[in-house]
Parts: sequence; C-alpha cells; structure tokens
Amino acid sequence: MVVNPVSGGVDKEQFIEAVTDFAKSKENHIVVYKTTGTDDKAKIIALYKEHKPERIIVAGGDGTIKMVGEAMANENVLFGILPVGSANGLAVELDLLKTLEENIQIAFSDQFVEIDMVVINGKKSLHLSDIGLNALLIKNYKASKIHGKWGYALQIINTLWHSKGKFKAKISSKTHHLECDAKMIVIANAQKYGTGVVINPLGVINDGKFELVVLKNLNLTVFTKIVLGNMPLNYSDVEIISTDAAQIQIDKPYSFQIDGEYVGELTDLEISISTEKMKVAIA
Repeated sequence: MVVNPVSGGVDKEQFIEAVTDFAKSKENHIVVYKTTGTDDKAKIIALYKEHKPERIIVAGGDGTIKMVGEAMANENVLFGILPVGSANGLAVELDLLKTLEENIQIAFSDQFVEIDMVVINGKKSLHLSDIGLNALLIKNYKASKIHGKWGYALQIINTLWHSKGKFKAKISSKTHHLECDAKMIVIANAQKYGTGVVINPLGVINDGKFELVVLKNLNLTVFTKIVLGNMPLNYSDVEIISTDAAQIQIDKPYSFQIDGEYVGELTDLEISISTEKMKVAIA
C-alpha cells in the first residue's frame, strides 16, 4: 500500500487501518509505504522487488497514482485506488468516487481495466495533460496560500490577467497537419477533468489512442466554468484530433502540466502511446 500523507489534506491513518483490517480478513499481508517526496519511485521499486506483490493499493491523487504507475511500468501488478488527492481525475473517469468502505472493496476486486499510458517528452500521463491556460492556473494555484474553490477563483482571474494570450501551434499526426492560434491544448487519455467537465467526448481510456483537444478561444466565463465544473464546453471553438502519436510545436514557451502536476514552460511536445498499460481494479 502506497500512501501520500499530504494529498488532499486528509489524515490517512484511517485509510491505512481500514485497508490493513480488510487485508487481514482476506488473509493478505500488507506492506505500507508512505511517500516523502524524496526518491519515492526508487524506494517503491525496491519494495516491489523485495516483496513481489500481486496488487498495490494507492491512497492519493492523480500525481501519486502516476508516480507509482511509472515505477511499476514493467511489472504485472494490479492497482487499487483510494482517491484522496486534491486532484482525482482518474477516479472520476473510472467512477471510483465512493465511500471508503466501497473503495476498499473495489480496490481488492479481481475485475480490472487495462488503461493506456501516454508518453509526453519521456514522461507518463494517465489522465489529462495540457499546455496553456490550465497549466498556468495550476502553477499559480500551487504557489498561492489560498486553496479550495476561493483559491481557484482568485487564480482564474490572476491567470487570465497575466497570461501571454494565444500561442501559435503546429500540430502533426499521422492524419492531421494543423496550424492555428490557441489558448490551450489538452492531451487527453480520458474524457473528464476532476471537476466532472467533459473536455474530450471522444475519450476512451483503453483504446490505444489519445486526443488532442485544441481550444482556440477561452474567455473568463467559459474558463471559470471549465475549472469549477459547472458546464461542458461549447465545442464550436474546439478541434479534436484522435491519434496514437503526435508532435506539437508552439511559438513561445508556455506552461505545461501532466495529470495535475506542473512541469514547466515548454515549446515542443513529442507524444505517443506507451506499449505498457496499467491494470486498475474497478467495480
């Protein structure tokens, strides 16, 4: 069991105790690892080699799940998810926002889905990544002292006020060559952000493809609704490309995030579907 003690601002001891008790009732042995932010991936790999578990329970958000998924990319292991992060987009996509008791039952279930892993400049993405306004918002929000919906609301205004405006993008895939101005480009392995907003209606998390969702216009009203989850997009200003490999070039460095984790400012993205998949327990 991999636990992120700080994700979501929730005390995880109750999760550890509940999972341990459930495992004992099934005559399973649990080894608990709490992340520290220092060499977690290497330590998880070492623990896997020592114990060779059939299943890993992850108590955290999208960032924690992605990190453990990368650590186990070459191993045949089944993941159970307890969604207790500040960003739980993958759990929303897989309909895993349940009670703790229900989530534990699902996490130990033998039913699973094999989800795709998208490789972006050598880094893995399980859910949604983007370049542009939302990534800049994530950067600003994480640097802010005010969290929650009020924090997001303040950073929406700050982000739009200090944004660099549109960027010019060149997108190449096997079937498309597109040049356009955009406010944001989403690299989507799934349909929904953690807010529940459908950003990619074509998304299927295990179809061997991802979508590039090009948002050409975003004003304050629409961007606020996307972030806070109040409504779906008006797709008239959106172009969607479905593919298994693509390149994106933009004319100036812009903020980029992977699964809710801010990466930095980039101009070039090389994107493909990984040959590895991640097995996640579902109801």
